[in-house]
Amino acid sequence: MDLVISEDQKTSLAEYATIPIHFQVRSIFDVSAPASEGGEFLLVERNFDNPYLKDYDAIDGEHPTQWSTRFDLSNWGFLAAHVAGQRVGGAAIAFNTAGLDMLNGRADIAVMWDIRVAPEARGQGVGSALFRAAETWARARDCRELIV
Repeated sequence: MDLVISEDQKTSLAEYATIPIHFQVRSIFDVSAPASEGGEFLLVERNFDNPYLKDYDAIDGEHPTQWSTRFDLSNWGFLAAHVAGQRVGGAAIAFNTAGLDMLNGRADIAVMWDIRVAPEARGQGVGSALFRAAETWARARDCRELIV
């Protein structure tokens, strides 16, 4: 697969949003406290009898084309993933944005706000490549942390 990751523009959010973020939820991990102090937490996967579709874009105000109504996107980074000229994914990184509580008012933190991979391209390394590109983007802005 000839994957190309490039920076995108906030004016391309409608095209960005053509890649669905929804996924089928078939299981969840239950967390058990350590049996003793200093012990490790235990994660136990539990399958759902009735899997469901989780779609963040369907939540009011969460669709990429609505982000600018909630936040100043001028410091955000947008990445696009293409294979053979076709968009197969994207990522949005929030940085230095007033009112975004996850940033704690700090200019040395970035937040992986959104990452999406086309269903037919999932499991092929697109998400990992987008994540690495987001790390690079944040480092170029002297961020010490990338919150997910």
